Amino acid sequence: MERYRVKVHKKGLIVIPANVRKRFGIHEGTYLELVVEDNSIRLIIPRSLKDAFGVDGKRAMEVVRLIHASRRVEVEKEIRP
Repeated sequence: MERYRVKVHKKGLIVIPANVRKRFGIHEGTYLELVVEDNSIRLIIPRSLKDAFGVDGKRAMEVVRLIHASRRVEVEKEIRP
């Protein structure tokens, strides 16, 4: 387990060490989820399907739309034979 000590600045801002940002692909504009559990705080990087496909994210979303449309047609056929 790695452990870092960071300082809280004005307005509650903290700085995530550069090596951690690089390791997890965190950059300006990245959204993080802050989870409070009992007496601890965790930062989570939410991952979308687009994130999972990286540079092909736009194509992946188009594939998802096509699958969704195809499934909608199948459901309509099941409902209205």
